[in-house]
Amino acid sequence: MHHEPRPCSVAIGLGSHDLGVAETTADLYLRGMAPLIVFTGSTSRTTRDLMPRGEAVHYRERALELGVPASAVLVEPHARNTGENILFSRALLEGKGVRASSTLLVSKPYEERRAYATARRLWPDTEVVSASTPMAFTEYVRSIGDPHLVLDMLVGTLQRLLIYPERGFTITQPVPNDVTRAYERLRTAGYTSRLATG
Repeated sequence: MHHEPRPCSVAIGLGSHDLGVAETTADLYLRGMAPLIVFTGSTSRTTRDLMPRGEAVHYRERALELGVPASAVLVEPHARNTGENILFSRALLEGKGVRASSTLLVSKPYEERRAYATARRLWPDTEVVSASTPMAFTEYVRSIGDPHLVLDMLVGTLQRLLIYPERGFTITQPVPNDVTRAYERLRTAGYTSRLATG
């Protein structure tokens, strides 16, 4: 999204297999970009062995290791997808009396646009600033250690960008033709394990 991080009401770290999301969220907090963090996420088929206590719990533990005070972290442990991440985090904050006029939404680098589109659909009255760990694609693949998983996830993310607006899950985002062609080539090559069904 190429958003420039700036101070927001809250930082929300979206759960996933990538512990770098927690590290980036912690770094943004420690740089004064948000007074409060919400980590959100249950487990998925990708994380149930890696993060058995839940993504949000593991993210919180990592943030505390990096120096974030426990009092600055809320955990939302039930969300199973990006829409639930947004809805459940919003409900948690509202339940605590926190009005989030702006949200620093931290995700995996390739999830920024879809996370943004989801938040704009489901939480239209908060300004969304997207953030992720700044790194080149090859560096990211190396950090995850599983190129096939990353490509599967990329294909699934792009598919959702294409089909979710008509389902009412996200706002429409522009997808350049060359990106659509690359997506189709990767699907044809078999990177399909993360495609949405139905």
